[in-house]
Amino acid sequence: MVDDAIVVLENITRFIERGMTPVQAAFRGAREIGFTVLSMSVSLVAVFIPILLMGGIVGRLFREFAVVLSIAICVSLAISLTLTPMMCAKFSAARG
Repeated sequence: MVDDAIVVLENITRFIERGMTPVQAAFRGAREIGFTVLSMSVSLVAVFIPILLMGGIVGRLFREFAVVLSIAICVSLAISLTLTPMMCAKFSAARG
């Protein structure tokens, strides 16, 4: 789930290396890669839907697992599209 933040961070770093200010790079990098990160997260959650709907004893055992991982993926998506660009812009501005 860290891969969402890494993808956003690499894209922002690419714009900073091209000479943009950290804040401009954070906005542009997050906007440019947002749909990709969203589609990655949705596809990961879609993998756990059959586990969530599974019946029987095995379904009961894995239901919490599927729910927890789906929520963690959604939280990772939210953090990678909001907190990661903000911290990248802030720390890059402080460094330079």
